Amino acid sequence: MGSGLSTKAFLQFQKYIEEQCGIAIGNEKAYLIESRLTKLLVEANLNTFEELYSMLAQKKDPKLSERVIDAITTNETLWFRDKTPWQVLELILMPVYIDEIRKTGRRIRIWSAAASSGQEAYSTVISIDQYLKRYSIKDVSLNDFEVIGTDISGPILEIARAGRYDPISIMRGLDPKYKDTYFNNEGRVWIVKNEFKQHVKFQQFNLQNSFIGLGKFDVIFCRYVMIYFSQQFKREMTEKLAQALKSKGVLFIGNSEIFPDYKAYFEPRQHEKGVYYQAKE
Repeated sequence: MGSGLSTKAFLQFQKYIEEQCGIAIGNEKAYLIESRLTKLLVEANLNTFEELYSMLAQKKDPKLSERVIDAITTNETLWFRDKTPWQVLELILMPVYIDEIRKTGRRIRIWSAAASSGQEAYSTVISIDQYLKRYSIKDVSLNDFEVIGTDISGPILEIARAGRYDPISIMRGLDPKYKDTYFNNEGRVWIVKNEFKQHVKFQQFNLQNSFIGLGKFDVIFCRYVMIYFSQQFKREMTEKLAQALKSKGVLFIGNSEIFPDYKAYFEPRQHEKGVYYQAKE
């Protein structure tokens, strides 16, 4: 263990974090708890991690639990991460959705299930808008799509809602040609234009909770989040994700993620070098 984090305190936080948000921190990653919670320790004017845990357990500070979880979750994201989801959306899904919207008038629902600071959800809006413009589609618009982004972290969702990105964040994965079309430049900050920002709804949500209240989706992005969960929670998540999808709905996970327990719920679909998963009927 690290010099400031005792074995007892590590085990307490390890159990607490898994109970609160499903993230399983192995014994070899004690440094992660120490490095990410040290700031909270200093801000609370405490001397030991045991004292910090005691405050959590006694619920003396209602905001402390959220701040601990916010510090532990990585919030790593970028624009148009991986090629597969965006190619599948454009080449395979959008033609089907356009046809369905024209026939039924219903909205297509898309969920970014670990939205972080919003890049994935806004990338989805940009991708849909680009498709509509590329094929000069006038009878279908962004209003026919509902994009929802959720995350466990309240502070990171405030960044997502504001749609404000610094020069480094705006460069990570975003084609420069999109900057002027979808963002306003205010000094060193790039802000998603309101006409596109309004098409994403962000809300705080813990993936350990029931998905029923969210409704059914045509597409779910749940990428690079299950890698942090325990095996049991991964199995539970797989079932809940399948139940949250409409018949033949599509799930995207990270390109480098292993998804071992999907066979009862999903059919894998190959697209070039990538894989996506379609819910069984």
